[in-house]
Amino acid sequence: MRVRLFDQDHDHGAPQSERGASRWLVALAMAAVLAVVAVAATWLWVRGKIDPGGPPGDEVAVTVPEGATTSDIAELLAAEGVVSDARIFRYYVQLNGGASFQAGDYSLRRNSGMGEVVATLDDGPEIAFDQLTVPEGLTLEEVGERVEEVERLSSERFLELAESGSTRSRYQPSGVDSLEGLLFPDTYRIDETEDEEALLSRMVQLFDSVATEVGYDRADLPGGLSPYETIVVASLIESEAKVPEDRGKISRVIHNRLETGMLLQIDATVIYARGGQPREGGRVLFRDLEVDSPYNTYKNAGLPPTPIAIPGRAALEAAVNPVPGEWLYYVKYEKNGAHAFSVTGAEHNRRIAEAKAKGVNP
Repeated sequence: MRVRLFDQDHDHGAPQSERGASRWLVALAMAAVLAVVAVAATWLWVRGKIDPGGPPGDEVAVTVPEGATTSDIAELLAAEGVVSDARIFRYYVQLNGGASFQAGDYSLRRNSGMGEVVATLDDGPEIAFDQLTVPEGLTLEEVGERVEEVERLSSERFLELAESGSTRSRYQPSGVDSLEGLLFPDTYRIDETEDEEALLSRMVQLFDSVATEVGYDRADLPGGLSPYETIVVASLIESEAKVPEDRGKISRVIHNRLETGMLLQIDATVIYARGGQPREGGRVLFRDLEVDSPYNTYKNAGLPPTPIAIPGRAALEAAVNPVPGEWLYYVKYEKNGAHAFSVTGAEHNRRIAEAKAKGVNP
């Protein structure tokens, strides 16, 4: 008789309770995997809402009204297509510390990332600017006319302030109230909070800053002139020079004439004395030279009492840095406005004849 022997460790089959536990473990594992997949999918969906990727869309103007809540703003942004989901945007703002956005106008883009939108809103609303260009060589009255181009500003009010002495340049002597020649020519961006006084103050401050950079605080200005007198010289250079290379030479002629006691005889001062409007072709007639005005340098020795125009940086530099030379005369010699410079009256007369022969009206 053969007897089958069995190993004591041989598995006769797991008990029912163990098999049930194994099935529960498998089910739990599968549920966990599904939960992870669901969370990942949700996160990817939310992430796609937060940052949709790709280039932003068209620019859109959005106005946040006064008293708008974060929820109101979220709905507004979603309606304009700036963000894709108002609720997600609201949660995004809350999770990032919350925010209190200002009412006003914003320029945003459709299909933007929420971080970018929040950053733009945090910067505050855009401020509307008017642009005012003031070129070199204008008189104070002409600057006022330019100011009138900004619809909400008044030329009359601007000029009233500019003549009152209420706003002053550091280079403005006591007893002189007018800011003639003491405003800097530039392009100004004027926001909606600025009025005539604020604009005037900014133009004077910029002039003072540039004049200081150029050297108007020096104690040894050419000819022993004061800073204000040197600004007057700069205004004459600005009015007379038509090409850059002439500025330093015209400066020298002015300084040489002042030092020798000659009349300046500068046409631009006669034009200013006549009200600032040259005759056709820019000519000055002999009868114009008789105008009774302290600005007429054909009749009055020395400098005019004030600048006659606003000088730019180059003219300011030329006034304090005249080119070395003995010239006492200049005349328009080329059709582009370039001048010929002479030491003697005889040489000057020859230059005048040569200019006329070339068809140039000196």
